[in-house]
Amino acid sequence: MPTPPDTSKTLKLERYNNYLRKIHSTKLITASSKLLFRATLLIALILILFFTINYPPLSDTPHHVPPHHRLHHHSLLSTSLFSAGGGAAWEKQVRLSSTPRRTNGFSVLVTGAAGFVGSHCSLALKKRGDGVLGLDNFNNYYDPSLKRARQNLLSKHQVFIVEGDLNDGPLLTKLFDVVPFTHVLHLAAQAGVRYAMQNPQSYISSNIAGFVNLLEVAKAANPQPSIVWASSSSVYGLNTENPFAERDRTDQPASLYAATKKAGEEIAHTYNHIYGLSLTGLRFFTVYGPWGRPDMAYFFFTKDILQGKSIDIYKTHDQKEVARDFTYIDDVVKGCLGALDTAEKSTGSGGKKKGAAQLRVYNLGNTSPVPVGRLVSILEGLLSTKAKKHVITMPRNGDVPFTHANVTLAFKDFGYKPTTDLSTGLRKFVKWYISYYGIQSKTRKGSQATGESG
Repeated sequence: MPTPPDTSKTLKLERYNNYLRKIHSTKLITASSKLLFRATLLIALILILFFTINYPPLSDTPHHVPPHHRLHHHSLLSTSLFSAGGGAAWEKQVRLSSTPRRTNGFSVLVTGAAGFVGSHCSLALKKRGDGVLGLDNFNNYYDPSLKRARQNLLSKHQVFIVEGDLNDGPLLTKLFDVVPFTHVLHLAAQAGVRYAMQNPQSYISSNIAGFVNLLEVAKAANPQPSIVWASSSSVYGLNTENPFAERDRTDQPASLYAATKKAGEEIAHTYNHIYGLSLTGLRFFTVYGPWGRPDMAYFFFTKDILQGKSIDIYKTHDQKEVARDFTYIDDVVKGCLGALDTAEKSTGSGGKKKGAAQLRVYNLGNTSPVPVGRLVSILEGLLSTKAKKHVITMPRNGDVPFTHANVTLAFKDFGYKPTTDLSTGLRKFVKWYISYYGIQSKTRKGSQATGESG
């Protein structure tokens, strides 16, 4: 009888192979689990980083600040990644916008280019043949759509605005690497006297830290640019001399905004002294006009009068009328360009001073203070609407009772001479306002009745 085949070896081999397959499967599952865990963790970290950057904690903003007053600044990470790292096409736009068309034309970096004064100055510089590159963070201190509309206007005139923040050092460094700017017109700032009581940190971040960051990058540039920057008439604070002259005291600020602007003037002195930067500060006096800021009295008075709302008109504590040296935007633009044209070159190179450098400060005002009540009367005539006036005592919020500019020094050094009276300037503002907001009614008839023309 034949002997049955020995299958023990085959069975052992099969069991061994099964064992190996189980081990392999276990290792594969373990490895897959680890990979899945790591991928999930990475995605979670990316999402946390994204939301942290783009949606800052609510506790950073005081709860009593209205939603339209809560500032949103673009993150440094997103700015650097999507602006500074924009590649060849982005650099081409930056170079094209900042290249002058006229012989010996300037190459100017305008900060706050989508703002009121910044947009007007950018257009004026571009129209005369200078190269202009804008920088703006488009925060929502006031309606960002107005800033976007100014951006669109500048774009039509081949002015490119880089969307970024003054505190983004890598972005500023990148811009100075791409373009050898001859001048900087620094107009970016957190504005407004009263808002400083609600969000003081925004003033420190923009007006002090942002200014220092810009100066740090400018001092290290080769060549160093000449810098003209916006100070403010608010630095005169509690000064009682009249009219305000550059030699008057500015060590008694009445608001945090004023204090940050005064700090800016001292910081400018320091960077001029140590690094040879040419710096010119301009103290603006209540600038108004088309494309203006909605937080300014003339602007929201116009809005409220048209909507039939009551407007607050302040009296001083001794029952005197509050007065302002209202300065029309075209006059201020001429002053800014005059300051740029007479700015001497910086004397430093690569952060090292090689000689004494120019340091100046000027008033840019209209030299004719007007009571706020008179402003309202002019608007009533232009709008053909009677204002509902509510006269109240000025609160202690940092505002000063009057401003009056002495512009002798600016006239002497670069021929600054304001030519637009308040009635003429407001007529031009109202014409722009009813056109921009598409208002149709007796307003247009009122404008025509005052002899307004194109």
